[in-house]
Formats: sequence, structure tokens, C-alpha cells
Amino acid sequence: MQIGVLVLRTWEASNNDECDVTGGEISPPYHAEDESIKTIKGQDYEKCDIFTGEWIPNPEAPYYTNKTCWAIHEHQNCMKYGRPDKEFMKWKWKPDGCDLPVFNPYQFLDIVRGKSMAFIGDSVGRNQMQSLICLLSRVEYPIDVSYTPDEHFKRWNYVSYNFTLAHYWTPFLVKGKEEDPNGPTHTGLFNLYLDEFDESWTNDIDEFDYIVLSAGHWFYRPAMYYEKGRLVGCRFCQVPNITDLPMSYGLRRAFKTAFKAINSLENFKGITFLRTFAPSHFENGLWNQGGNCLRQRPFRSNETLLEGLNLDLYMTQMEEFRVAEREGKKKGFRFRLLDTTQAMLLRPDGHPSRYGHWPHENVTLYNDCVHWCLPGPIDTWSDFLLHLLKMEGRRSHKERNSLA
Repeated sequence: MQIGVLVLRTWEASNNDECDVTGGEISPPYHAEDESIKTIKGQDYEKCDIFTGEWIPNPEAPYYTNKTCWAIHEHQNCMKYGRPDKEFMKWKWKPDGCDLPVFNPYQFLDIVRGKSMAFIGDSVGRNQMQSLICLLSRVEYPIDVSYTPDEHFKRWNYVSYNFTLAHYWTPFLVKGKEEDPNGPTHTGLFNLYLDEFDESWTNDIDEFDYIVLSAGHWFYRPAMYYEKGRLVGCRFCQVPNITDLPMSYGLRRAFKTAFKAINSLENFKGITFLRTFAPSHFENGLWNQGGNCLRQRPFRSNETLLEGLNLDLYMTQMEEFRVAEREGKKKGFRFRLLDTTQAMLLRPDGHPSRYGHWPHENVTLYNDCVHWCLPGPIDTWSDFLLHLLKMEGRRSHKERNSLA
């Protein structure tokens, strides 16, 4: 499975004739006036479940293009590589019982002024961060303030707002290393130390105000599972006399360890968001068996179900999140849920498929039904995130008033 590194071009390099854009004007910039969630008369907006709903047409979208944003990874630059349909960009999420405002970049930057946010996880987490950069590009472009040339660990700063954005590459969240670059499925065989912190991110995060944690797709890969330094089993390793364990075994313990790392921090005062698993949409075969994602419209909620392995992974994440939330509350730590699973289950049309590269290119994941086109439905994750930040502000305001 292709998990690329961040490729950023200068504005001049991206603004060239190769980049096929949406074919229409992008919507005008927002103004900075406040938007709060709109609700059906008589309903408490704080009780509205923004994560359950339907996709509805939004003719005003998209709010950027691959000509106006240089942060789009090549493999998610679907318009550049000739995706012929454009309707997949023109939908918005409508929660049941209330309306969720479209992302306001001015409001977001005002909320996070003087703060910092880290996306911790795999390339779908990077996909989310790049979506956010593109949505913010109508206000300001960040400058690169990375400590290292390693593209797996990037930092950006929005100078006018003193807001720092970072991405930490940790596809399993725990300590791991590649044992065999080929492996039984030609995607590598990994040694995962499920009870050991991945210090590439755990040593840094106490400085951040917000953490967006996610993982999932890399656990499909073959792996050897270690606990307390001892091999306890594997995931599809095809090694004789080694117990084959379900994928959820490794995922559960990895999240348990990641949350333990956060809850053991001495000086962390921030908020941890769990961004839940976003299902892939391979049809007519697996990713390495000709599977593809060619649909051009979202599902309705009554047309598909979260089931099987997707349901197992989602429930595993939720169970470990609730445990961490309870444990963290004892220390005053804050855990919040960024539940993208149901919304993204309904978007089989939002993936690059074969439009993340040129037809002649030799890439591992030829039909990409894991990542998300930019612009595309992943932009809605920032709608969710901004709403959660606004709710956090309201919660803090109420707490201050109660102490007054």
C-alpha cells in the first residue's frame, strides 16, 4: 500500500498548466464574523450529534483548488491526474437535527491564535493536515519551521496568528521496525512492540495544545506482535508455529499504549482528539487484487452498513478511547471524539482511485481507495474539528462562570 511522504511545491510550481482544476470559480473568502451551529427550533445545539447524518449537495464547494493550494500531496491531487467527474467535491455533511456550518478559516485561526496542534498517525492523518492547510490558505500560508529535513516530521507556523501545525509519522502509534521490506503480501513485515511507546512523538507532545490522534490502515499489514519483549503472535505473518491473531489485537494494544503515553505526561495541558477510523472502499477485489472505487456519488445512510472488520476496528478504538477518557479525567486530562467513521463510510466516491498518478507510473497502490482527494470529503473533518473547538470554548466559559 502506497504511503507517501509530504511533497510540497512552491506556489509558482503548483500554479502551472499541468494542474487541471475544478472548471469553476472557487467560493469567495469568508469574513470573520462569528458562526455558531444552527439548530432545529427547540433543540439544544450542545446535544446534537454532529457525527450522524447525510451528505447533501453544496454547489458552493470547493473552497480551494489544486491551483490555489500547494499543500496537496501528489497522490491525492485527483484533478491534476485527470479525474473526469467533479461532483464528488460538491457535498456537505448535514447532521440529523441540526446544521453544521462550513469551515470558517478566519474563525479557526482566531480560536487557535498562539497555540499549537499536532496530527499524530499515518498518511491519512497527513491527508487531514494538508486538507486543513488548504482550507486555511484563503487567510494565510504557513512557513516551514521543521526541526529536521525528514518529511515524516513536519512543522508549519502561521506567523500572523503564532499558530503551529505539526505532523508526526507513526503509522502504528507504538514502537516498531520493518523486519522484511517484502513480507508475505509484498507490503513489508513489521515487528511491533505493542506495549512500548514510540518516542518519536511521545517525547514531544506535552508542548502541544491540541493532539489529533489516528491510526488503522497499517494494521492490515503483516506484523509480528511483541509484548514485554516476547513474541506473542502475529498478524498474517505465515510463520510456522506462530499464533495468528486478529487485526484488532494489535490495534487495541497500540491504542492502549498510545493513550497510556498521553495520560502519563507530567506537563500536558492540552486536548487529545481521537479521529476515528475512516473506512476504505475497495470493490470487486482487494487493494492488491484489482479492487477499485469508481462510484461518483455518496451513499445514503440506508444504503450501507458499518459491519465486519470496519465495525470491529471502530468499536476497538471507541472502547480504548472511553477507557483512556475515564483514566485521564482523574488527572484533569481532556479527551474528545472526532468521529469521522459514519460520514466517511458514506463516501465511496471521495478516493483518488487511479487518479493519484500518471497511468504509466509504477506505484504500489495503483487504485487508491484509502486516502481522499483534495479538495474532497475529507475537508469536512475540519468542519467537525472547528465545531469541537467552539464547543470547548463554550465549555470553558461555563466553567469560568460557575467559579465566579
